[in-house]
Formats: sequence, structure tokens, C-alpha cells
Amino acid sequence: MAAPSAATLPDCRPLLADPDDLTLVFQPVVDLAGARVAGYEALSRFPGTAGPDVWFAAAADLGLAAELEALAIAKALAAVPRLPEDTFLTVNVSPHLLGSGPVQDALDRRRDLSCVVIELTEHAPAGDLDLVRCLSDQLRARGALVALDDAGAGYAGLQAMTVLRPQLVKLDRALVSGVDTDPVRSALAELVGEFAGRIDAWLLAEGVETAGELATFARLGVPLAQGWLLGRPAPGFAPLAPEVTRLVRAQVERGRRTDSVAGLVRPIRRCDAGEPAGAPPAVLLGRLGEPVGLLLADPRTGETYTAPVSLRVHPSAGVPEVLHRALTRPPAHRFEPVLCTDPTGAVVGLLRVEDLAAARP
Repeated sequence: MAAPSAATLPDCRPLLADPDDLTLVFQPVVDLAGARVAGYEALSRFPGTAGPDVWFAAAADLGLAAELEALAIAKALAAVPRLPEDTFLTVNVSPHLLGSGPVQDALDRRRDLSCVVIELTEHAPAGDLDLVRCLSDQLRARGALVALDDAGAGYAGLQAMTVLRPQLVKLDRALVSGVDTDPVRSALAELVGEFAGRIDAWLLAEGVETAGELATFARLGVPLAQGWLLGRPAPGFAPLAPEVTRLVRAQVERGRRTDSVAGLVRPIRRCDAGEPAGAPPAVLLGRLGEPVGLLLADPRTGETYTAPVSLRVHPSAGVPEVLHRALTRPPAHRFEPVLCTDPTGAVVGLLRVEDLAAARP
């Protein structure tokens, strides 16, 4: 489809003068293992029939892209206090606008970003990745998570994943549509998921529209999904419909290839990093409650030491998959416990490599 000409683009200047004309809707992001809403994506809606892409293109044509994006960001952040408990809000940000004054001002309206996921919606040119990483790290320091859109869409996407190290990776829709009938798409989705796991990120399948696609991603161990099958964008933070909850549970159960690690999770004590930790094992938490290290004891000497969190997994992950990932870590960390966290990053417990090995089918 040809891009609209400048003459047919809507004029965004009246909208910037009257911000109430820009409204938001929220689409649920579903934790497949728990059959519950893990978060919502904030999506902009504009007057008339033109879609958001057309409006943002019109703003760019007038040199007002940062101003319009800042308006959408500010409105999304204003909705954070209304979020249901234990959910996050995904806010879309264009990487090339992340450092602009209007966008930075909008992000500064909420200093605490602990329930916010900043979704980088397009891949920045390679020369800008270091700057985007620096700006993203500043947002992470305020509690935000960082997501990367369209993962798997070529080398540039993989390069961005490597440099930006997002905590959430959205699978490119081209790999989601028809994944249940196309072995190549399924294999590529699995590879992206493996890559995401290596950089300690959650994989999210966006655009799930059929029960077959849902079952495939459940079988692959993808923890998060989003799409019209699971919930359409709505003006408020809607829960999953009962029939959708039943569908998710049925398809996840049907799609699982192996027993999950959920039954092997051991409780672990939590303590603040920098405080006296007591006896191991314990997970060390940062200022915003994020896991930053493990307090462990050397099994040979009994000496206590601190290790990085070298591997995090979701409770729904399969035993063989987690064992394989644990044993392919660098030798110094190969036999250290695996941390189990939910999609929001909250600590669920600890997995011992010995337990994984004993439970392997």
C-alpha cells in the first residue's frame, strides 16, 4: 500500500492544542502459565478514520513527531495509578525520539517507573544503539523494564537485542501468524526465544489470533502472549473474559510437551543488597526489588560467596529446557541454582540443578 501523500495526512496541530482528542485503549498481555493478565499495552486512538501510524507520520512530516509521541506517553503514564495489582503497563517509544526534549519531559512526569515497560517500537540505526542503551539504562534505574518490538525481523533486530539487552522481547508478527502450520516460523520463533533467554529476557508473542497459534507458543514455552484471541484493546483495564481463561488453560495444558519446573521451585529468603544477608541461600534485591545477585555457599568448602543471577526462568518452563540452559552456562556458574521469576520480575523461588537433573524425563 502506498504511503499517504502530504496533502492527505491529517493535521496534528489542532490535536496538540486540544490533547483531549487523543485517547488511549489498553490491550491485555497474558501470562500463559497463570491464565491471567500480566500487563497491558497502551495504544493511542485519534479522531476520524486515520490510524495511529498515519497520525504519527503526519506529525513527523510537520516536524512534530516528538511532541505527538510525548503527548501519548504522558497520557499513558497518567494511567499507571489505575493499573490492577501485579500488572505492568507497556508504553511505546520510538528509539530515535527517546532523547528528545518533549519525550524526556513526558517521561520525567513520573519518576517511579516500577510498573512501566518502555517498548522501543522500531529499531534504531546501528550508530544510535549505544545512545539508546544509555537512555534505556537511565529509565531502568528508575524502575522501568525495557522491551524491544519486532524481534526476529532480520539482523538489525538481533543486533539491537544484543546491545540493548531488553527484559522483554516481542516476537515479530510475521513469525506469529500461522506459526502452527509453518514449521519454519515455529523453528525461528524457538530460536528467538532461546536467544531471548540467553540475555535474560521474556519472550512475548504478539498478534495471536487462533487457538492453534496459542497452543504452539504454549508448547514452545513462550511465557507471554497478546492478540485479539486473548483480548481486544478496550478503554479500561479489562480482565480476561471467562471463556478466554478457559481457552488459555486448555491450550496451555494441551500444548505442553514436558512437565514444567513449577513443582521443583524451592523457597528462598530475600534480602536487600548491601545489607547483612545472613545464611545462604538468599536472593539479593536491588533498590526497586529486582534480583541482583545470589548469596550461595561453596559445597566443597562451605565458604559463602555472592554470584550474579546467571539464569532466570518462568515457572512454566520445561525441565529439559531449563536443565540444558543451566548446563550450558559458563563453567564458573554452571551448577549454581537457577532463579525462578514471574513475568513482572518478582522472585518466585530457586531451582537446584540437582533437582532438575533428577526430574528430567
